Amino acid sequence: MIRPSYIFTSESVSEGHPDKVADRISDVVVDAYLGADPYSRVACETMVTTNRIIIAGEVRGPGDVVKGLEEKIRAAVKDIGYEQAGFHWAHAEYACHLHAQSADIAMGVDAAGNKDEGAGDQGIMFGYASNETPELMPATLQYSHNILSKLAEVRKNGKEPGLEPDAKSQVSLVYENGKPVRATSIVLSTQHKDGLSPADIRKIVEPYIREVMPASFIDGATEWHVNPTGNFVIGGPDGDCGLTGRKIIVDTYGGAAPHGGGAFSGKDPTKVDRSAAYICRYLAKNVVAAGLADRCTIQIGYAIGVSKPLSFYVDLHDTGNIDAAKLEKILPELVGGASPRAIREHLKLNRPVYARTTAYGHFGREPDKDGGFSWEKTDLVGELKGLS
Repeated sequence: MIRPSYIFTSESVSEGHPDKVADRISDVVVDAYLGADPYSRVACETMVTTNRIIIAGEVRGPGDVVKGLEEKIRAAVKDIGYEQAGFHWAHAEYACHLHAQSADIAMGVDAAGNKDEGAGDQGIMFGYASNETPELMPATLQYSHNILSKLAEVRKNGKEPGLEPDAKSQVSLVYENGKPVRATSIVLSTQHKDGLSPADIRKIVEPYIREVMPASFIDGATEWHVNPTGNFVIGGPDGDCGLTGRKIIVDTYGGAAPHGGGAFSGKDPTKVDRSAAYICRYLAKNVVAAGLADRCTIQIGYAIGVSKPLSFYVDLHDTGNIDAAKLEKILPELVGGASPRAIREHLKLNRPVYARTTAYGHFGREPDKDGGFSWEKTDLVGELKGLS
């Protein structure tokens, strides 16, 4: 039963947050290998700290890809905006420790003879959708993303030169009967040029925050916390070490839905941590877009080296007009049984489209013409509407 009234909070972090810098670099590596060979295997981890970039992990693909990685990675850091003394795209030390994929893992995952391609690991993956925003995402997370995305836009186009790349946002909303109605607090911490006070920063950012939030959500009772620690000049990898995969709740549903625990960035689409989470979102979004429920959570379970899912679970949160058990039978059939190979083929995931996913959420985005965010399509709606 939905509680009549409650407050819920989600956070987001910018593309300049050190963990997001690491995610971006890891997915630059994924894209580089998939661009050279769509069936490459990649599991790349990144660490960034004061003027250091370190990548490590396992790969299988064309041997000459590694030679061009440094240039691509430095270009990505430049695009984010790091030209600071403590972390500079051109001057940071770069170290690559990629090596060949384990033959034991490859044996379990590869298709051979009558054996279909198996899952790249065991695990549980979740997908979620809610009709509380046009993007069918939790409102607290979507607005947190939108705030930072807007601030990145005006920072990078030169309108707000006082802003620097590292930033975090947090939005708390009152929900009435399951729908967001008002913001109780807005938190924004952003790295900035030296000499700006918190009052200066609020004057810069507040108009943009109001621009992306529904006007009715902000009133005189809304609490504002802008750079509450005071100064935020030292930031990014110089202020805090960044690692791949440490912002998995920011990447998904802001805490509004369960998470299986696996990160996305740095992994090619044979890794079900990534691809199965994408298919779960795709199916959940289509269920909600078809009007079969206001909210939908889907879970799939896998074993390493096994192609058939161990479980497929649907929860409509008492908002559905269809039996969830019926969907548990039908939805896997719509995507080829939800095997790792079927997921990759249905969503056409063997493409270099992943670096763009690493900031402002993997979900709630518009599908790109070149196949990026294919899991955000709602092309099953017509078929699903006939089920209710």
